[in-house]
Amino acid sequence: MPSVLITGASRGIGAAAASRFAAAGFDLQLLARPSAAFEALLAELASFDVRVHGRTVDLAQPDAIAPVLADLAAAAPCPDVVINNAGMAYTGALVSMPLDQWQRLLQLNLTAVFQICQALVPRLRANGGGLLINVSSHAAHNAFPDWGAYCVSKAALAAFGRCIAVEERVHGIRVSTLTLGAVNTPLWDSETVASSFDRRAMLDPGRAADALLHLAQQPATQVVEDLTLMPAAGVL
Repeated sequence: MPSVLITGASRGIGAAAASRFAAAGFDLQLLARPSAAFEALLAELASFDVRVHGRTVDLAQPDAIAPVLADLAAAAPCPDVVINNAGMAYTGALVSMPLDQWQRLLQLNLTAVFQICQALVPRLRANGGGLLINVSSHAAHNAFPDWGAYCVSKAALAAFGRCIAVEERVHGIRVSTLTLGAVNTPLWDSETVASSFDRRAMLDPGRAADALLHLAQQPATQVVEDLTLMPAAGVL
């Protein structure tokens, strides 16, 4: 039975993906911050005929990542697919952004992905290969006022994905990026985000989860390097 590791699994795209992958017969390894939503999701997933391993961790805390991944590795086999989904946003001018917010955003959106790959890629190599999927944004390729830090983090994530893809191709490790327009998730309710976008025009998290499953179900002989999904209403 194939398995998938998903970060940011408690809500939004991560929670939708967990349900989609469970329905498709994937065993689950889920990482999320402690919350009632995560506990409810784990209880809901118990109805599927798959193995579910959930661990709580704040990926914005760099020292917390390696111990949790080591604990998960002791309890579950190497995942076939790793989905780096966790992330945050911040709205405000770059020159007035507090340093601690800048560092937290880059840690969560970029450095945590680096740390997860450092921990898991050696296991994927030993397992004969696998698939890394990074959830990104069209902000990686565009500049939006007051979204500068987010744009920088996603542009760096796109570059990271391309670089690790060429380094690890010889080991049978493929890398896909899911590039998304605005998705109607709890990110928009974050205290670090102020936006007047019409959330009714945004993508549904379930459609993003469907796209992730599509990427994961590609045969090992091919890879969709970048899949872009945008709201039909236009750039959001």
